[in-house]
Amino acid sequence: MFKRMSVALLAGASCLVSALHQAAAIETAPRPERALFYANQPVQRPAAPVRTAYAGRSNMGGGFIEFLFGDGQNQGGRYQQQPYQEQPSYDQRPLFPQMEPQQVMRQPEVAGAYPAFDQRFEKQLVDYHGSERPGTIIIDTPNKFLFLVQGNGKAVRYGVGVGRPGFTWSGVKQISAKKEWPAWTPPPEMLARRPDLPRHMEGGPQNPLGARAMYLGSSLYRIHGSNEPWTIGTNVSSGCIRMRNEDVIDLYGRVNVGAKVVVI
Repeated sequence: MFKRMSVALLAGASCLVSALHQAAAIETAPRPERALFYANQPVQRPAAPVRTAYAGRSNMGGGFIEFLFGDGQNQGGRYQQQPYQEQPSYDQRPLFPQMEPQQVMRQPEVAGAYPAFDQRFEKQLVDYHGSERPGTIIIDTPNKFLFLVQGNGKAVRYGVGVGRPGFTWSGVKQISAKKEWPAWTPPPEMLARRPDLPRHMEGGPQNPLGARAMYLGSSLYRIHGSNEPWTIGTNVSSGCIRMRNEDVIDLYGRVNVGAKVVVI
């Protein structure tokens, strides 16, 4: 009976001594310094301590009995705390994906650089109460219209471009020649004013005489097409009468060489 009480008292005293040692260790252990993190530095989180079992084992079976009667020197080394391992820094990726060069908003392109064709100068059939015979061409320079007399009090009216100030003229001529996609050779008077012009240009879409030309007598003037339809209804030429290509093609098919042309 006495022996059992002694063992119990000894066990209680050992627990009390162990608790006091642990409390003292906690109080005397140095406090770790607080880590400071800055906005431009990646946060490194320490890994949880990894505990590994001590390689050597006692013959006391472990547990509470081994804690009371085991070797104190070996007891302290039974469990070892592994040092912290530095963890790789986290990627600091942008919140939104970067835009590719082709995704950058582009500036809108400029719309047509030239004004639209004025609808007042569209081809149309109108009344005519003059005295000229059918097949006669009448050019109304101030109002920028060309009339082809049809008979029965009607005429086909086209919009035209006429001479600039100082280059307008009036008179009566006859169509002396007709050409499709005519070549163009600027006269010496024009080259003197515009030395940048070509000396000769073959017929084609880029030729300023356009798709058709009707020559007026022995003069340098023509009724011809144009690759600049926005100039119809304006004072633009050096004396020639210009039309849209589709209009001059239509007129070309309606008149013959020798037709009368009245310019007013």
